[in-house]
Parts: sequence; C-alpha cells; structure tokens
Amino acid sequence: MPVCSVCGNDEFLPARPILWRELNDAWQISQHEIDYVNAQQGRCCSGCAANLRSVALATSIMASVGASGPLNRFVLSAEAASLRVLELNEAGTLHPILSQLPGHTFGAYPDVDMHALPFPDGTFDVVTHSDTLEHVENPASALRECARVLKPNGAVCYTVPVIVGRLTRGRAGLPKSWHGFPDQTGDDFLVHTEFGADFWITPVQAGLSQLTIHAVEFPAALAIAARR
Repeated sequence: MPVCSVCGNDEFLPARPILWRELNDAWQISQHEIDYVNAQQGRCCSGCAANLRSVALATSIMASVGASGPLNRFVLSAEAASLRVLELNEAGTLHPILSQLPGHTFGAYPDVDMHALPFPDGTFDVVTHSDTLEHVENPASALRECARVLKPNGAVCYTVPVIVGRLTRGRAGLPKSWHGFPDQTGDDFLVHTEFGADFWITPVQAGLSQLTIHAVEFPAALAIAARR
C-alpha cells in the first residue's frame, strides 16, 4: 500500500473506471492494461484525492529537490521559498498545492506552447507537467525546451501514460484518438504519441540525463525526473 507523497495519508480508495470502450479500442489495450490505467487515474488518496499518477509525480518532484515530504507541507517551508517551479498545464490535484510556492509560474495551452516556451534560459529549478507530452506533436522538442529553461542541475518531472508491455508508437496514419472524456475532441486532447516501455528514450533524445523513474503500484503509475 503506498503512502501518499502529496499529503502523507496511507489510505487509498478502490480504483474507479476511467477509460471507455472507444479509447480502449483505439489504444488497443488488454484488460490487464485497462485495469492498471484505471488505477493510475482512478485510485485516489482518501485524504487529498490525489490519484496514483499525482502521487508518483509528487514523489519525483520531492526527490529532485532533495526534500522530505509530504508535498503539501514542503511547499510552505522556508526550504521551498527560493525554488522556481514552472508548471505546464494543471498537474491534476497538485496544481493548488504547487501554486502555493512563492516561485511558482503557471503556463497553459494554448497560451504557452511547449515547443517554444516564453522564458529565458536557466530560469527554473523544476519544470513539471502531467500527462501532457503525449498531446504535443514533437515530444523530444518539447522536452528540449523544458531543459533549456532549467537552471544547471534542474529537473524536468513529468508523467505520461505508459503501456509497459510494448514500445512507444506514434498515431500518425491511425484514426484520431483523444484522452480526457468521451465527448472531448479538441486539439489539446488529441493523442500524438502512445508511450511504451521505452518512454525513457525521449528525454535522452532531448539532451537530458540522470534519469530517475518513480513507480507507484507498478505498472500503474510512473513518473520520470530528468536532469540537465
């Protein structure tokens, strides 16, 4: 049983169904894979409602800054006051917590394009995003931009949905597929990349190094932290 790195609670509610038939068919995933993706998105802390994806992301952020958790206490500490953190799109239930950091900057699509971030080189200690990279046309280019705005030894901390039993594939030439909700078909929900067991290659292609993978109830939730 995981301990919630967001609030410190050790009780989690059973997973609720998140996926729907059309997405399962487009993704071509098995029942086992459906079950652990549902757990990633729909198994939540009973204390703060963070799902396993957010717990994994919070774990990666805390490890990257060398701090002990939980995240909701750390953001109020003197240690956190000097951190510069860029959050790209809302990182699930972490958004209101990260927003408490004095050095927090928020950027959301379409106002902020991950392929051309409107920030100077070496600005942030941490860049974080959650289940966003699969929706951008060139994930390596987007991560290269994240690396550009990092300070030396800064870290990009992020999640993507990962099907661990196969390799990453692009959806070019396949029928369009959207994540989010069954009735959401906007550009920001369109899937360009379905990440697999080689998801760690993309940050390496972007010039990042010192990769660390943080797992919660593997294979349900994986977060990656990559340093310059």
